[in-house]
Amino acid sequence: MQNRPGQSAQSAAAAHNTVGQSAQSEAVAANMTIVDDPLFLEHRADGAHPERPERLEAARSAVSHAALKSTRLALSPRDASDEELGLVHHPSYLKELERAAGERGWFDPDTYYAPSSVAAARRAAGGALSLVDSLLQKQSRFGIALLRPPGHHARPKGAMGFCLINNVAVAAAHARSLGAARVAIVDWDVHHGNGTQEMFYADPGVLYVSLHQFPFYPGTGAAHEVGQGEGQGYTVNVPLSAGADDAVYAAAFDRLISPILTSYDPDLVLISAGFDAHRRDPLAAMTLSEAGYEAMTQRIAAALPRGAAGRIGLVLEGGYDLTGLTGSLKRTLETLDQLQSEETSSGPRTFPTPVSGRIMPIHAMELERARDAQRDFWPLD
Repeated sequence: MQNRPGQSAQSAAAAHNTVGQSAQSEAVAANMTIVDDPLFLEHRADGAHPERPERLEAARSAVSHAALKSTRLALSPRDASDEELGLVHHPSYLKELERAAGERGWFDPDTYYAPSSVAAARRAAGGALSLVDSLLQKQSRFGIALLRPPGHHARPKGAMGFCLINNVAVAAAHARSLGAARVAIVDWDVHHGNGTQEMFYADPGVLYVSLHQFPFYPGTGAAHEVGQGEGQGYTVNVPLSAGADDAVYAAAFDRLISPILTSYDPDLVLISAGFDAHRRDPLAAMTLSEAGYEAMTQRIAAALPRGAAGRIGLVLEGGYDLTGLTGSLKRTLETLDQLQSEETSSGPRTFPTPVSGRIMPIHAMELERARDAQRDFWPLD
């Protein structure tokens, strides 16, 4: 049974199957799952390219230097099968990937493939599956999949925007196949995840939420794109002009995203964790700091009615300044660790930290426009 937009969290929770038991009755191991594989470094352009192996090294540095109470549970992923990829990708595209395996070339002007790229992409999708398995089996409080190539632009029938296989979409579809009644994907990459949106646009079992610079690549993600058919209201776009900062992103959660997450009451939250909205990033023009990622992480965890432990997994997407990527991911992991340690202990729980700052009129207008687009579907007033 799916909850419809606007249901109370209480009635949503009552509709759950065995995946969605109350947080109090679930025994969640005090672990952080880390999914990684040496093959991810083998995806390498023949020349300079923003999507480069050094990004993975920066993300690994963030994990290794994060101050965590949780035990680190390292998982080596398997390759995703054609059947698992076929939950979101068309067979014709899987055949195209087969033909590209072992070769070098370009799927589009942005998206290269090297001899090991298709193998790395299949392993990355398998890494997202391993993350989901770990969370749904309550092996960990939270997790991070350090994946390359990234995925959220990959469409059902094609590669796009540095992305070959849509890792987070494969993971969400896998979670649903395992019995998760509702999966939320929160995409804070600076670019709209057009591929992820397309895959679940008519599916009420997956709530897709995206904050992104707009207008910007890939040109999708307007506020009025809210889903279709039974999926109306389950796509939530928050398009923002350049220059949006920590205060704007926090306000987007406080005014729109957090109430929707609470009403939806997901069994699992997958974060398309791109860090290219950071103020240092060379490919975009947002001004988030590490504190902005902390604020968003706090708000996602606090919005979940049955608690966050065992319900939040990060899937690495963009982020092209190595310092910004390392610092932002480190802060995100430390925030999740602190929140979920408090949640599973008897100590006081930290609530989202207020974020001060003046919100420019253009951003205030954009936030209100996004709220207007969702008022028919969710209790926002």
